[in-house]
Amino acid sequence: MGSDLADRLVPVPRSIVLGEGDWSPPPGTLHVAGLPSESAGALALRRVLELDCSGSSAAVAFELGSVDGPGDEAYRLEIDANGVRATAPTARGRDHAARTLAQILRGGHPLPHVVIEDHPDLAPRGVMLDVSRDRVPTMEWLRNTVDVLAECKIDQLQLYMEHTFAYEGHENVWRDSSPFKPSEIRDLDAYCAARGVELVPNQNAFGHMHRWLTHPAYAHLAECPEGVEHAFARQPEPFGLCPTEPRVLPFLEDLFDQLLPCFTSTQFNVGMDETIDLGLGRSREVCKEQGTGRVYLDFLNHVHALVTARGRRMQYWGDIVLEHPELIPELPERALALLWGYEAGHPFEDNARTFAEHGIPFCICPGTSSWQSLLGRVDNARANLREAAAAAVRHGASGWLVTDWGDFGHWQPYLTAWPGLLLGASFGWNADVELPHLDRALDAIVWSENPGLGRIVVDLGLAHRKLESPARNATSLFQLLRRPHLTLPNTWCPDLDEAGLVAYIGHVKDELLPQLEAWTSGRIETTDLLIASRITLCAAELGRAWLACGPGAALSTIPVATRLDLANQLSDLADQQRAAWETTSRPGGADDSANKLRDVAAALRGPE
Repeated sequence: MGSDLADRLVPVPRSIVLGEGDWSPPPGTLHVAGLPSESAGALALRRVLELDCSGSSAAVAFELGSVDGPGDEAYRLEIDANGVRATAPTARGRDHAARTLAQILRGGHPLPHVVIEDHPDLAPRGVMLDVSRDRVPTMEWLRNTVDVLAECKIDQLQLYMEHTFAYEGHENVWRDSSPFKPSEIRDLDAYCAARGVELVPNQNAFGHMHRWLTHPAYAHLAECPEGVEHAFARQPEPFGLCPTEPRVLPFLEDLFDQLLPCFTSTQFNVGMDETIDLGLGRSREVCKEQGTGRVYLDFLNHVHALVTARGRRMQYWGDIVLEHPELIPELPERALALLWGYEAGHPFEDNARTFAEHGIPFCICPGTSSWQSLLGRVDNARANLREAAAAAVRHGASGWLVTDWGDFGHWQPYLTAWPGLLLGASFGWNADVELPHLDRALDAIVWSENPGLGRIVVDLGLAHRKLESPARNATSLFQLLRRPHLTLPNTWCPDLDEAGLVAYIGHVKDELLPQLEAWTSGRIETTDLLIASRITLCAAELGRAWLACGPGAALSTIPVATRLDLANQLSDLADQQRAAWETTSRPGGADDSANKLRDVAAALRGPE
């Protein structure tokens, strides 16, 4: 096992020195000294084998003491002929050593003689999951995910919310979304805390409030009650709160007072990003007089006052402030700016430098590149995460947050997020080291009981390269389904051509899909991945038929027989997606997501 040790550890430790020989733990229960039985480290080890932490001496011993690495998360783990010795300056470091040992033990016996010395580059290291774009995960899925993330030394989790918390008095907003109940969030908070993970509350409080504002009862809070065009809906609708409306802050106070008591965290992410309609509606005159940036900053400060009055430190997305750099010196000093960007080549370096030079604390937030793709973009995820981590370390970021979004119905299965999540965990800990074999890491950490899936998931997440159509923050196949009202060619599907589509179909249909079908036989875990793969093939066939109609062609120009065949395929796949939904997600949102596919089928069929 020694030769492939680095392939099985996430994150990759800073220093791994292999020795000669190996050590086998005594059979049966593993007796451990110096590790509290209910510690996060003990919980990680119990995921691998039976554990007894009651002894004062054992072949596996943990102790608190000084190590060479800096900070309170450093540790040293040594395995030799005498057993295992782990040393760390704090309980946090001790838990990290136990997590690394758990990953080594999962590889089987015997264990190689090795000395591991390790400490992180960035802290805290978090993950944000989108639970407001139709998919609201089951508690079972969340608990399993927390276990894996904690083992990978992720110590913060956020659930991005717009409307998926069961706020009392606002039932008409969340009734059909299967929201989280307060008791569920409190239970999850405790579950996370036991594993060394801080569950941070997250509730957007400016833009991205269309799930609320489309209801007549909240129209008075909207910047544009009549609606505005935006990328998250196909028709104009209200999008953001009006910062000059006096009733907005009491509304937010109500939400905060219901949400925050469910969390023990002292952090609070209030969003504040993508205020695309600010100054276009009811605040137009004030924005003309004072400047849009000033109006934004004033509202941010009002929200900050609400947050601090409740004993929390505010987090906010930094994109709008970057558009008004002259206002950066006036930002609240203790609030944490979240610098997001999801493409390879994103200007993390410039953005981080801007905030660092003004002494504003910031967190770097790359992404998994799974959304708007169906199967993921693993190559972009790797580059985006690597570049983000380098900028974060270079400019002294106050944290690391890997985001996983669900734009436009969260069509992609949860499975497609795992490559980006593991890469993110590794780069956030050790920015200079790549996961040498991502597929093996996935098999070792995520699918240890069902190895072989890692290679399939990675290959599916790279298949889009066959198209040679570099769509931004998406794949061209997703955009074909997302925008059937456009003509081809268009800017959303750059350089899409017949050769690329043929290459994609051949690669996925003839090479990857048979592997996935064989692996899935008798299992339900990958049913939704199978469906997503078939949706991409249908999209590729749609692209071929569309392109064959010539430049500037609309969807309606595709021959009727072809359109009807594709429509029937998509309708059937939408039904399959709906049926598979509840293996990982709550029923709320399932119909909305599937209906987005059915809308494409309807567009293909044309007028009745």
